[in-house]
Amino acid sequence: MNILHVNHLLDPVRGGGTAERAFQLSKELAQKGHQCTLLTMDIGETHSRAAGVAGLHVIALPCLNFRFFVPRVSRKRIDAIVSGVDVVQIFGNWTILNLLVWLACKRLGKPLVFCPAGALPAFGRSQFLKSLYTRYVSRGILRDAMRCVCITDDERKQFLSLGAASSKLVTIPNGIDPAQYRLPDMVEKTEQFRTISGGAPILFYLGRLNPIKGPDLLLEAFIASASRWPDHHLVYGGPDGGMLAALKERAASCGLNERVHFIGFVDIATKAVALHAAQLLIIPSRSEAMSIVVLEAGACGCPALFTDTCGLEDFQRQDAGVMVSADPRSIAAALDELLGDPIRLREMGHRLKELVMTDFLWQRQASKHGAMYADVVAGSTLMTVAARA
Repeated sequence: MNILHVNHLLDPVRGGGTAERAFQLSKELAQKGHQCTLLTMDIGETHSRAAGVAGLHVIALPCLNFRFFVPRVSRKRIDAIVSGVDVVQIFGNWTILNLLVWLACKRLGKPLVFCPAGALPAFGRSQFLKSLYTRYVSRGILRDAMRCVCITDDERKQFLSLGAASSKLVTIPNGIDPAQYRLPDMVEKTEQFRTISGGAPILFYLGRLNPIKGPDLLLEAFIASASRWPDHHLVYGGPDGGMLAALKERAASCGLNERVHFIGFVDIATKAVALHAAQLLIIPSRSEAMSIVVLEAGACGCPALFTDTCGLEDFQRQDAGVMVSADPRSIAAALDELLGDPIRLREMGHRLKELVMTDFLWQRQASKHGAMYADVVAGSTLMTVAARA
């Protein structure tokens, strides 16, 4: 099958979880023998990331405007790309590239799959522009898509609230490639990582430093509990999304600048080391479809504490993590409870790893996508035949 995946970013620094989902699914489907093309923009580590993946073809368009990610591409070229494939899936929301590909699918009659990956609700800046995009583009994509992929049950509800037909909705969660988190000399590398805290226990945050991810909520919780856990350090791993200076200033104002560390963007190897070194991962997001970070923690056996806006209710139900409200007081109370029970922490880490390795591998999610694409293409062919009859 010839598949086109569309995501405006492939760069791991800027693209986050949506870029990871698009890339990993594309890679797995290519390894299963499908012809897979990933249409994106030429920003950051786009080409080097895809190098060496057999069967995966990346088309990286020049970017004219980095604020709104405007691609430099003609209608003719978009049509040429779309016309040569059997099925198209667009990832994310509110992008011009998605708009252009959607219109091409309409012109050419190509079957379309839509996976916003948590980006249906408007959050952050440009609220007015996002509301216009939702009204005139997102709803049109929902109407025309033959399948809409939900990452969680909460996202299914979001689709339904926008008028999507329930018959179109398919739930396929995020995944993980555990091989990426197995490194040689792991013991030595984790000890080296712990030098950040002078060998003291580490609480780890992994993600962009922007409001939707809630790094400020975690900092306030750490401030509230710091005196009760004087040996613990908080380490933030992730690129700045506009909050770094304020977070540093707040930590310093509370006399915690030597116990709160900001290490910037971390690649996969560093993530693996950090998650093996950490006593606990905290995911304090204000809104998220399903955090890939919790799966990365599971691959490393690191226990996780997360908010109830991360789409991780099933993990809580299976006692593979602790879920709390997205506010500093609730996060601080959970920190006190968990840090006081190291045996429970270790057991949570074991359960999380078992759950991830059983149900959340990219190989498994790619197989579900392959079956879905086959159904979509077959349905599209039947509709075409019926229209010509």
